[in-house]
Amino acid sequence: MSKNHYLDTEDLVTDAKVVLEDVEAILDEAANATGERAQALRARAAEALGRAKHRLQDAQTAVANNTRAAARATDNFVHEHPWGAIGIAAGVGFLVGLLVSRR
Repeated sequence: MSKNHYLDTEDLVTDAKVVLEDVEAILDEAANATGERAQALRARAAEALGRAKHRLQDAQTAVANNTRAAARATDNFVHEHPWGAIGIAAGVGFLVGLLVSRR
């Protein structure tokens, strides 16, 4: 899992947010418009929403791919280094136990 996957996902989410802000602005403008102007603004809003939906689907796919890659890497590590994985799990469990007992 490379850093580019994270950046791509962040970029997709940022783009989707920008598009949704644009739609919000268009809808605010459409509230005061009538006739053909209102129809044109509604069409622009629908187009922008379609773009946002597409961007969010891309982000969802990227996150799912990253998650699958992380799961595969973890599975491979555990199969290649079972005692190391047990040691890491025991260490994490110990630390969590310490943190919980202090509260």
